[in-house]
Amino acid sequence: MVQTGEQLISTDSERALLIYMIGVILLVSALIIIFFVVFQKRKNKILIDKMKEKQRFEEVLLESQIEIQEQTLKNVGQELHDNVGQLLSYASMQLNLLASTSTDGLKTKIEDAKKMIGESIDEVRAMSKSLNQDVIANFGLISSVNHEIERLNKLQTIQASLSLLSDKLVFNSRQDELILFRIIQEFISNTLKYSNATNLDIRMEPYSDNILITLQDNGDGFDADDIKAGSGLINMKSRANLIKTDIEYTTNPGDGVRLRLFYPTTLEKPSKPDRQ
Repeated sequence: MVQTGEQLISTDSERALLIYMIGVILLVSALIIIFFVVFQKRKNKILIDKMKEKQRFEEVLLESQIEIQEQTLKNVGQELHDNVGQLLSYASMQLNLLASTSTDGLKTKIEDAKKMIGESIDEVRAMSKSLNQDVIANFGLISSVNHEIERLNKLQTIQASLSLLSDKLVFNSRQDELILFRIIQEFISNTLKYSNATNLDIRMEPYSDNILITLQDNGDGFDADDIKAGSGLINMKSRANLIKTDIEYTTNPGDGVRLRLFYPTTLEKPSKPDRQ
């Protein structure tokens, strides 16, 4: 009987010790798991903070670069308006003086030259306005694009058009409108330089959470894989990123080029309409 009692006591002690050891193991395991989870969360937070800091730095750097570009464009526009415009006006005045003392045959040639100078003066003035961000801010995006379309059609280098699918296109800020206008200018410049296009169409249409801006030419097009890092597309994408605008660039040899900008009018990421 005594031995049986001692065995029970021993068994109870062993059971208690086993439960104690299991409890310690479970506690240590739980602490390790908690430590690992906290460590991972802290590590992830540090990585996210570093990514955000890098993104903020890149945005500030890009904003500074664009600000410098805008100031440069403004200075060039002012120089065109003040200096080149004045020189052309002076040349026109001199032709007027020359015409008053010339023969009829020479007067005809002088009138033709005056007409060309007059058109050049108009073009210089139009260009100086399109380069000046203050003028663009006053006009707004749609009026600025309209002026650009009129300038292109007047030059007769390409047939350009602007289609507005609503008269209530509202943008978040004048700064956004300026950036969108610079992207459009970049596309127009590339079309004139490289595409051999005869038509350029620009379309703006509103959706529930974005404004879709489509630019398309009927030029030569090219292989999208051949786009180099220094091309205008990189510049357009960088500007679009500043205003959280998605950009799609579609082209194939012989099919022209299409650029689509999904400009968000809400804080949510804009949805993309079906391809047309």
